[in-house]
Amino acid sequence: MSADIIDGKAFAATIRAEVARDTALFREKTGIRPGLAVVLVGNDPASEVYVRNKGIQAKEAGFASLEYKLPADTTQEALLAKVAELNADPQVHGILVQLPLPKHLDADAVLNAITPDKDVDGFHPVNVGRLWTGNPVSIPCTPLGCSLILRDRLGDLAGKRAIVIGRSNIVGKPMVALLLAANATVTIAHSRSPDLPALCREADIVVAAVGKAQLVKGDWLKPGAIVLDVGINRITEGDKIRLVGDVDFASAVETAGAITPVPGGIGPMTIACLLRNTLACAQALHGQP
Repeated sequence: MSADIIDGKAFAATIRAEVARDTALFREKTGIRPGLAVVLVGNDPASEVYVRNKGIQAKEAGFASLEYKLPADTTQEALLAKVAELNADPQVHGILVQLPLPKHLDADAVLNAITPDKDVDGFHPVNVGRLWTGNPVSIPCTPLGCSLILRDRLGDLAGKRAIVIGRSNIVGKPMVALLLAANATVTIAHSRSPDLPALCREADIVVAAVGKAQLVKGDWLKPGAIVLDVGINRITEGDKIRLVGDVDFASAVETAGAITPVPGGIGPMTIACLLRNTLACAQALHGQP
């Protein structure tokens, strides 16, 4: 029996519809339109496409979408000045500086300059602390998307055994925090974890976010496990390039109970969760639940 394929596009559309509904209610109560400001430095083609999609979806949700395009040779001082300007702007409720930045810029310093109450990526150390102490406002978008899928699929995660493969600050660590908050029993694994297949076979939930193409095989999985594949890897097959995840989909689909494909799984959830975070920031800044 093959796994149920989780449709990330459809689920993300549901989240965006909920955000649009709640945004309309927020505007009705307060007269305030949530504002999302996106700063793009340089002209990386993938980033430009991503920023354009964010802008379209922000407007569809009822937000004010503000885009600031800065030249590739922008100085650290100029970028920090733009962030300070947006921090002080009462019409901006969420600030996102698109990564990657040109190599001469210090990304950590820039992200840490965003006021935590407008940090819609959830990367600021204050928001990391809020997440780990159980009082989050903004949660990193990819793990938030994973968490929403798990809640939809399983309901209560209490007592479930989960493994997160990958320990990045963007996905792995916040994913662990969310699973712990949901009362799951969590193993965090990485490149130095011995006998990774054995660890995976114990898990009801597998989150693969390690950045290694098709690492997790079907025979690593507990039958019926839910598998969330966060990886996006490009592999060359002849003269074609194909996107694959961190999970070997062809073998995993035969063992898992449900699985996210790549593409079309976790990816579409990212912008939907960014919109969700922006509304949450606007609500918090204006004293709304």
